[in-house]
Amino acid sequence: MAFAGRRLDVPVTVVVPETTKPRAIELVRAEGAGVVQHGRHWPAAHQHALAEHAQENTAYIHPFDDPNIWEGHASVIDEVCAEAVRPDAVVLSVGGGGLLCGVVKGLRRNDLGDVPVLAVETRGTDSLSASARAGRHVELDGISSVATSLGATKVTERAYALLSEHEIVPRVVPDAKAVEACRRFLDDHRVSVEPACGASLAAVYEPDALTQDKEDLLVIVCGGAGVTQELLATWREQAEATTPPGS
Repeated sequence: MAFAGRRLDVPVTVVVPETTKPRAIELVRAEGAGVVQHGRHWPAAHQHALAEHAQENTAYIHPFDDPNIWEGHASVIDEVCAEAVRPDAVVLSVGGGGLLCGVVKGLRRNDLGDVPVLAVETRGTDSLSASARAGRHVELDGISSVATSLGATKVTERAYALLSEHEIVPRVVPDAKAVEACRRFLDDHRVSVEPACGASLAAVYEPDALTQDKEDLLVIVCGGAGVTQELLATWREQAEATTPPGS
């Protein structure tokens, strides 16, 4: 949003929770946007943005519960199909569910409605998995994971509805495995990603029952602009401290 605002010469204020890392805030401000920190997790920041910053002459852009956002994510599948790739399954991380909504939309419009999606969350951000287990749209009491970018306590209504409309297999991984996947991906591909992305990569490095027999696996790799070596080390320490032995 900060980048788009700069290119369009439109003022932008980005409201984020207090858990947002300084590096991420620095990058947003470097694009010329204002940053407001409020609340311990995303829902609190969301409510503050609506109450204090969404005025009559402003547009509020929701990060995941917006059909326009889903349309943007759907274009990922369009690009994959344009390269003549027909995936057997898609692996992605789930926070609020916007990426999931967009990917399923993209699959359907490219005649891939039968392609399953492995939807991965970290333990402590697993609102989709909790809803699937409960059989109803539930909300977590809070966020307890280093993968703060997945920190929506409740997925969007559309994401929950997709559980009964598309083959979506929720999976939860501990923080330690998500962080370790970040390290392995850096070694393998020289690309830095954060634990929110490491969650889906963890399901690839340790094959899931859904993916182990697939030949063409599409993994959505996202989120790494604010990653530093120091942060990776910090996440690893935090993950090891909070992950039960044997997980």
